[in-house]
Amino acid sequence: MGVSPGFPPLCRALGIACLALASLGLAWADELQGRVVKVADGDTITVLDAQRQQHVIRLAGIDAPEKSQPYGQKSKAHLSQAVFGQTVTVTFDKRDRYGRIVGQVRVLGEDANLRQLQAGWAWHYKQYQNEQTPDQRSVYDAAERAAREKRLGLWQGQGPASPEPPWDYRARLKSERQSAQNHTPLSGSRLQ
Repeated sequence: MGVSPGFPPLCRALGIACLALASLGLAWADELQGRVVKVADGDTITVLDAQRQQHVIRLAGIDAPEKSQPYGQKSKAHLSQAVFGQTVTVTFDKRDRYGRIVGQVRVLGEDANLRQLQAGWAWHYKQYQNEQTPDQRSVYDAAERAAREKRLGLWQGQGPASPEPPWDYRARLKSERQSAQNHTPLSGSRLQ
């Protein structure tokens, strides 16, 4: 589909600019500001906006240990120290299957998601890396790699197989629950 020759040059330029932004995923991004009133874990916070509406935010591009995993509480504490009670800006363009906003959180101009990686309290969530810009992917990868090399946060004193990534931990727990449900003895049955 071409642009008609009578289309004004300014409109053509604006159309091209909009298409370029859309291809970068920037055209549809929303933004919200508010104060962090809760830190659920190392990658999930609750923000209270100016209209006193609460928004649950999942930090994009990272996955932190679950609270029940080793380092889960320390990851939560690190994020809490950085953002709790602070005014943040959240840039987002999607919600996850739980209805949480998935976004980049900025506090005092700094990327809180990236800070979790730099301090070694989260993994770069590569399952969703295609939702990041190439620059973000590169920076987040480098931050995790540097934290591993420096043995920061959850990387301190761990062997090559540890720590267990949260996505593997969640899958293992789900499998164990399903296995337990499938192997429950029938009530009232007797062995003869």
